[in-house]
Amino acid sequence: MNNPPIKIRKCGTMEVYNRQAENFPEFRLAQSSIENDILNILERKTVSQFTKPVKIKTVVHILYTDESQNVSDSQIMGQIDVLNKDYSANNSDLPKVPEVWSELVSDTMISFELADIDPTGAPTSGITRTQTTNSSFGTDDSVKFDDQGGKSPWPTDTYLNIWVCSIGGGILGYAQFPGGPAETDGVVIDVQCFGTEGTAVAPFDLGRTATHEVGHYLNLSHIFGEGRGNICSDSDYVDDTPNQLAPNYQKPVFPKISCNNGPNGDMFMNYMDYVDDDTMFMFTTGQKERMQATLLGPRASLIAGQLNVNA
Repeated sequence: MNNPPIKIRKCGTMEVYNRQAENFPEFRLAQSSIENDILNILERKTVSQFTKPVKIKTVVHILYTDESQNVSDSQIMGQIDVLNKDYSANNSDLPKVPEVWSELVSDTMISFELADIDPTGAPTSGITRTQTTNSSFGTDDSVKFDDQGGKSPWPTDTYLNIWVCSIGGGILGYAQFPGGPAETDGVVIDVQCFGTEGTAVAPFDLGRTATHEVGHYLNLSHIFGEGRGNICSDSDYVDDTPNQLAPNYQKPVFPKISCNNGPNGDMFMNYMDYVDDDTMFMFTTGQKERMQATLLGPRASLIAGQLNVNA
């Protein structure tokens, strides 16, 4: 490993969001339009048509400098398994959710599987491997381009692209919200925080970084908001997650009170907070519906033909 083990969760998604909003004026305009579309879909309750899980075809791009970073097929399959358990509320640590929030726990009806057909129509494992001379990639999206030492994505309208590499700077991962440039769309995970074996290092060795970042990809904000206006009234655009003062780190003890949100306090065990992998366990009903609305709206091409419904 080129970088020391990461001790606290640090997500690069908002750094990428802010850069894109500054560099691409159309991106900021798209966010407003997308949010209006999401609200309209939710108002019409179209998400009730999710009566069976939809499948998102996924390709995992491994970028490695030496064999110690060349993540095994087993580790990749383990990460896909974690995603499927977390997004279906079948994770073994679900009983740790405090009773006061147990009724909010939701199966998102979203599943993930490695692609079996590549963009040319040929059979594939859904895994690419690229040796690179880049010791780390940062959050500038260079990992997503062949000519910058990375790997260019498969068509981002039909595949969820996940890049696994050394990011650096203490960043565990980052994702692109819907509406950004097609050529950089997807999720990036640091090699130390991917899967549950091999290169994965505690306290981020249970695959929850991918769970968190895919949440962003499907249009979830951090549960603590994004620093817009008054901190305690900042919104994650989901009604059933309590407002909280700031990110929670490591392993808080329930109840963790902030923003006068007692007696139950922060929902720090939510996948969209910053706690350790072994301390996050759940998505809420509101988060489920927002992700489903995203798959009926700006990311509908990912599940084309799987639902007989008009958004």
